[in-house]
Amino acid sequence: MQMQYLGRSGISVSRLCMGAMSFGSIGNADHEDCHAIIDRALEAGINFIDTADVYSRGESEEIVGKAITGRRDDVVLATKFGNAMSRDPHHRGASRRWIMKACEDSLRRLGTDYIDLYQVHRLDEATDLDETLGALSDLVRAGKVRAVGTSTFPAEAMVEAQWVAADRGHVKPRCEQPPYSIFVRGAERDVFPTCERYGLGAIVWSPLNGGWLTGKYRRDAPGGEGTRFRRLRGGSWSMDSDGADRKLALLDRLDDVAAMAGMNLIALSLAFTLAHPAVTSTIIGPRTMEQLKSQLAVVGARVSDEILDLIDEMVAPGETIAPADVAFEPRALRDKHLRRSVVGA
Repeated sequence: MQMQYLGRSGISVSRLCMGAMSFGSIGNADHEDCHAIIDRALEAGINFIDTADVYSRGESEEIVGKAITGRRDDVVLATKFGNAMSRDPHHRGASRRWIMKACEDSLRRLGTDYIDLYQVHRLDEATDLDETLGALSDLVRAGKVRAVGTSTFPAEAMVEAQWVAADRGHVKPRCEQPPYSIFVRGAERDVFPTCERYGLGAIVWSPLNGGWLTGKYRRDAPGGEGTRFRRLRGGSWSMDSDGADRKLALLDRLDDVAAMAGMNLIALSLAFTLAHPAVTSTIIGPRTMEQLKSQLAVVGARVSDEILDLIDEMVAPGETIAPADVAFEPRALRDKHLRRSVVGA
């Protein structure tokens, strides 16, 4: 398994990262099976595991923590905070009040004294980045966190975080975690150039676009029971969602391109993400051992310039096919009141 430094953190991580979102009640509720999947990933040379407090409301962290018992120092352990953990408005976001509690909760569930990479799961537009980075810096100085990062931040917030950290003497975010796949290429437009400018690592999520690029789904075959299409139904996984027609039309062509490259669609899709020079590691998120084995097939695979050119012709660089795959939108796009000034104020 090839290794690469995570930005300028000095931390060396495998180019495949074991994502744990599917471990727990929202995916695979069999803890022993999840442990076996993690064991197999570590045996294959993966040293990087990424989870989050919100995944199955902490169950994923508990599964990961037990799976790495006795080999904690051999694993680069990443988790995230920020998404809602309950209906309490204080059990979410990136305030100092919540960060301190969220970190202690994650440490307890993971059964560890420190987190290698602690990431803000989403930009909290209600909280000053100075507040967030100040709290994260205190956790680093206390030895509870080794490095900090962001997830699904827009490029302008990534730049602001670097400037605020430099100006206020805070610890700098060392990486960003954006969505990236053949069907979701928006990161190429601004996030990846920002990573390269500031020496940030890029850990990309959903390289199979939530299952679209596994090869299991076609217009007349929306997947069997247990697949994400069946379990989550609706949203970007719906066959009648915006962008679905184009994705379906492209799948047969991508199968042909994969055959030309001497691999299947899963390997092609993962290799595509690893081919971008800004990408440090690609998160795979297997729910079953079979899925893990199919994704490990990308190890050692390379895609030629000819193959990448063919993909560019189908999905333009910087393009995201489906609106639902744009993972971050400013609050003002969702709340009309934030787009309108108060007359007479």
